[in-house]
Amino acid sequence: MNIITHALVGWGLATSVPGLSRQEKTWVVASAVAPDLDGLGVLAELATRNTTSPLFWWSDYHRLVAHNLLFAVLLSLAAAAITRKPLLGAVVFVSVNLHFLCDLVGSRGPDGYQWPVHYLWPFSEEPALAFSWQWQLSAWPNIAISLVLLGYVFWLARKSGTSPVELVSVRANDQFVAALRRRFPLHETSSHMSRRVA
Repeated sequence: MNIITHALVGWGLATSVPGLSRQEKTWVVASAVAPDLDGLGVLAELATRNTTSPLFWWSDYHRLVAHNLLFAVLLSLAAAAITRKPLLGAVVFVSVNLHFLCDLVGSRGPDGYQWPVHYLWPFSEEPALAFSWQWQLSAWPNIAISLVLLGYVFWLARKSGTSPVELVSVRANDQFVAALRRRFPLHETSSHMSRRVA
């Protein structure tokens, strides 16, 4: 799946865990996209593709270096150690593994290639996880999932005043929520309405 969908999945997870601070939500969302750091090798690959010594850092290492159990464990331990909150480490572990799951179901290439997840790398190349029914990255299910997650973001922002914007700026989040509530006002509670009727 694309990086925006991964971030939205991370946001959904972060907001489903009660009591997480802004910093802790940032950890969860960042860990939902962090496995794609191994895709940055595409920059070196593109820069050297017409040279006598091309680097195949994307072809050889994407879905390998950061798409495995070791990466998930190390990132989880870092989150727990830095924040001194073991529960956050567990949530980060789930977030990273949700990234892997999303990739397994919705990241087939246009040529039909399924990027397998070598979950036990670097200790073993097996198992090379892949689903035969995996849909393409640009397929409608990925678009539908992204739209549902965006709907959740808007619904939660309107209801509780929290959105992914707060990870960047609390002030910008407040402005976003205020604009959303102006456009879609919160309904009065039924008890307040019944008092008005009486």
